[in-house]
Amino acid sequence: MTHAVVTADSLTGALDRLVDRVRGAEFAVVLSPDGLPLGGSRRVEATLADQISGIVAGLLALGLAATRTCDAGGLRQIVVQMSRAFLFVATIPNGTILTVRIAGDEIEVGDMAYEVALFVGQAEQHLPISLGPASAARSGDSGAQRRLG
Repeated sequence: MTHAVVTADSLTGALDRLVDRVRGAEFAVVLSPDGLPLGGSRRVEATLADQISGIVAGLLALGLAATRTCDAGGLRQIVVQMSRAFLFVATIPNGTILTVRIAGDEIEVGDMAYEVALFVGQAEQHLPISLGPASAARSGDSGAQRRLG
């Protein structure tokens, strides 16, 4: 079990700014390595956060299976392309998971991919989170690997 300490205002503010920077971004959610919702942008209600948690658990399982089969390094990002939207799922070095939805006719997927990568690179500033045991967290590890491995 992961015990997390998150400054909700800081995380919510960071997620709101991420969504505000990219045209078409609708929401962002951060999950713990165990898949528990830690925070969300302003449009994220508890029901949506729980649904995203379940979806991400399935996507991570598939992504981790792909990394084992392809033997090409750790899982960093999953992108789901739908007819009217994209869902970005990115692992953060401390084990947390960022999920962002972008939709619309004039969206720039490259801008969202850049912003997701930027957020992941600066996640330590937004996620004052303490994971236990600390030695288990490593770069590129989603936390799901520890559970599934």
